[in-house]
Amino acid sequence: MSRPLIAILRGVTPDEAVDICEACIDAGITQIEVPLNSPDPFSSIQQMANVFGHKALIGAGTVLSTDDVGRVAQAGGKLVVSPNCDQRVIAATKAAGMQSWPGVMTPTECFAALKAGADGLKIFPASLIGPSGITAIRAVLPPETQVFAVGGAGADNFGEWIAAGADGFGIGSALYKPGLTAAEVGTHAAALIAAYDAATS
Repeated sequence: MSRPLIAILRGVTPDEAVDICEACIDAGITQIEVPLNSPDPFSSIQQMANVFGHKALIGAGTVLSTDDVGRVAQAGGKLVVSPNCDQRVIAATKAAGMQSWPGVMTPTECFAALKAGADGLKIFPASLIGPSGITAIRAVLPPETQVFAVGGAGADNFGEWIAAGADGFGIGSALYKPGLTAAEVGTHAAALIAAYDAATS
């Protein structure tokens, strides 16, 4: 069973990328991004995609330019996540056959992202608008829109965000911080999965 959780592996290095990725997948998190402000991110993405691309959606986060979109595609990535709403990045991502998840906060940004072809919306930082903000924005979005809360959502409050209308979550430091072992990441991932399942049961 695939759950709407994206692992944000900010700071992961190429020599640990495959093991960390495997720990996430084994626990049940099958959407994984390597932010481009990580060390040698395209190498990490390529290794992860080569080994696990058939069973997980792997790609990049903090994607800010169309050049970076092209490099993610070359590395075998299938997912492009950004902190902002850049219509050129969205269009380039879709032209390359990848999923586009831009960062948005206002209704204007949400509709601009959808018009440009985004697959889903990353409300970021979600902590700034809170669950009540998600509810308000959700009321005007097309009902099929996928809305993920990133920044401020986690195991202790999944239920609150889901009740407000969030479809899924991006999870960063609660899952992975530089220096953690694959086993530790696996333990964190399993706890997040358990919390998500409890919130949706």
